Amino acid sequence: MLKVYNTLTRTKEEFKPVVPGHVSIYVCGVTPYNEPHIGNARPFVTWDVIKRFLRKLGYKVKHVQNFTDIDDKIIRTANEQRVGWKDISDKYIAAYFAVMDKLGVGRADIYPRVSENMVDIIKMVSGLIKKGFAYELDGDVYFSVEKFHGYGKLSGRKLDDMQAGARIEVDDRKHHPMDFALWKSAKAGEPYWESPWGKGRPGWHIECSTMSLKYLGKTFDFHGGGSDLIFPHHENEIAQSQAYCCDDHSFARYWLHNGFITINQEKMSKSLNNFFTVKDILAKYPAEVLRYFLVATHYRSPLDFSDERLKEAEAGLARLKNAQDNLNDLCNTAKDGDGSTVQLVQFAQDAKKGFYDAMEDDFNTALALANMFDLAKKINIYYQTVTAGDTAADKDDIEKVVAVYREMTDILGILQADKQEKNDDKIVNALMDLIIAVREDARHNKDWATSDKIRDDLKTIGIIIEDSPTGARWKR
Repeated sequence: MLKVYNTLTRTKEEFKPVVPGHVSIYVCGVTPYNEPHIGNARPFVTWDVIKRFLRKLGYKVKHVQNFTDIDDKIIRTANEQRVGWKDISDKYIAAYFAVMDKLGVGRADIYPRVSENMVDIIKMVSGLIKKGFAYELDGDVYFSVEKFHGYGKLSGRKLDDMQAGARIEVDDRKHHPMDFALWKSAKAGEPYWESPWGKGRPGWHIECSTMSLKYLGKTFDFHGGGSDLIFPHHENEIAQSQAYCCDDHSFARYWLHNGFITINQEKMSKSLNNFFTVKDILAKYPAEVLRYFLVATHYRSPLDFSDERLKEAEAGLARLKNAQDNLNDLCNTAKDGDGSTVQLVQFAQDAKKGFYDAMEDDFNTALALANMFDLAKKINIYYQTVTAGDTAADKDDIEKVVAVYREMTDILGILQADKQEKNDDKIVNALMDLIIAVREDARHNKDWATSDKIRDDLKTIGIIIEDSPTGARWKR
């Protein structure tokens, strides 16, 4: 039974989809004015794992993720670079896809842009005015928070105690200090769209409500994003969406928020000069190491980023990779039908159950990985007994263990590069088989100098030869 922690209710709840067998997801995307940073990567890797697991459970998933492609920061960057706002958003949307592809983040089904949904946004703003939840002031339109009785229910804040939130300018004309902009009149030199209130563009919050309702309907399953979006962004989304739909139970059922990322135990900030882009990190570490680092901690927990933590992640991933290599080697050398590997199969089934139990408990990837490491240890111990000649491996049993291990790695999206290399690089595999055969001939002829030279020269280019009683194998 899948349980998820719902920020809205502050409890862990059994997941019950709106439509049986289907899952609908809306995740707040990036504002593309700069290269994606490590804080951007966490929610998207998190939701990629969640989607992979939901599909394993048999659900059909529909995932919508927006791009805020018109925004103050985009306009400012465009002015600084003396280009159009669309040039900036297009450039950094491409940068987003480039790094997310490297991290193995699968594509959403729909990536709506604010600039392409103006008709729908204006329609929703007009509807909120008509229903009495919004008002116009000199070309600006504001949502009246006092008119929505449930305001503050997501963040747990009381209206009287609130102060103006991020991206909301204090304006004495507003009915209440916390009233937020649905539509902003255009300033000189800014891009604008025609509306019933004059030339302008949307406020920050209205875009996500409009696009989630448009593409997922009045009620959908999951709404996700970082913890920094709980207030004011997601709080305001709930208010304007439920006011527009006239239903306290409409909009998202389950709200999932990933924890903050700190840098060396300090808040990530450009002013502190501890702001790291994914592109810069991937220049130093393989993409799978960064992905492993992000999934090795439960998504709701805070995550501290540092070189030391990345090196720990690199070592942890290497341990799992070594078990994968040992398992593949066992599969290649195993014999048919002697049933000698039944105990390892049982270990694999136990680990799989523990893995699924962890993932069904609010997508606990940290505990899921612990079960993987338990299985990896058993695989390595068994591999040592086989290579020492103490026992033989049953091919059918080993293939069952391989299937379990692959299922785990596929859900977490780790150790995929090796599979891709083996699928795509047949020439390298063939050449390595030839080199190993030449080396084996040298060893057979007791030409140890040639044998050692082949091994040592390969090591200098990152290829390791391992000798065992069952023969040599290579790995990167």
